[in-house]
Amino acid sequence: MRIEKISPPVRPEYERTLAPFDEAPVERHLPWLKRIFRHAAFRKLLILIALAVLWEILARIQNNDLLLPSFSAVIRALFEGVASGELLSKALISLGLLIKGYLSGIVCAFLLTSLAVSTQTGQDLLSTLTSMFNPLPPIALLPVSLLWFGLGQMSLIFVLVHSVLWPLALNTHAGFQSVPETLRMAGRNYGLTGVRYIAQILIPAALPSILSGLKIGWAFAWRTLIAAELVFGASSGEGGLGWFIFQNRNELYTDKVFAGLLMVILIGLLVENIIFLSLERVTVKRWGVQR
Repeated sequence: MRIEKISPPVRPEYERTLAPFDEAPVERHLPWLKRIFRHAAFRKLLILIALAVLWEILARIQNNDLLLPSFSAVIRALFEGVASGELLSKALISLGLLIKGYLSGIVCAFLLTSLAVSTQTGQDLLSTLTSMFNPLPPIALLPVSLLWFGLGQMSLIFVLVHSVLWPLALNTHAGFQSVPETLRMAGRNYGLTGVRYIAQILIPAALPSILSGLKIGWAFAWRTLIAAELVFGASSGEGGLGWFIFQNRNELYTDKVFAGLLMVILIGLLVENIIFLSLERVTVKRWGVQR
């Protein structure tokens, strides 16, 4: 029996001209309000305006400047404090102390984490120390710090180092542990060891976790400093924003108290949205590591 080979039918070739695609929502074709609303800075500004309006409404309903001054009164006190130079000088004192303690905490955290990823003993040391000291509130160490270092900047710097060291060390070590094994093998194949291996392989790969630890450490250090200055400033007669808040609270200048608190918030917003956001934009977001 003869089996005939059947060939599939050949479809005729043809070309189809497509109409130009211009229905995509190109940003320049969007209304100006939608274009502005696409920017995160504009949306955050709207949130801040809404909070300010809500504050003003609640203050007028309360109608007691001693308990809750209006937002307009606080803004006026803030401008007066900045114009007189008093509020700026207090802010500079706090920021100077914060930078010293923050940078010292970063150095200690990276030294401890580098030791942890290099040896098993260092990893056990990091695990033990973080379990002991990370749950300990930094402000609880202030009395001990005053006994050891006296009435000076070292007392506050010691507390700030404690507030930065442990969260940054934990985040950095977690980032190092999550580095893919292929990157580790690539580093070893190139002969990278010690500091070069950490600097060229581990740190770039773990940078999202490191940046997260830096932001957490900054927040912990900033609020710890303000809380410590409430005590430290009252003890030494000199201090930064915390002392400014404490002093005006004793004199019942509630608008100035809120002006000091607002200055703390503004500095926090500037650091988060300018320094850390710019750092993320030129590193992890540019490299495609983080959205």
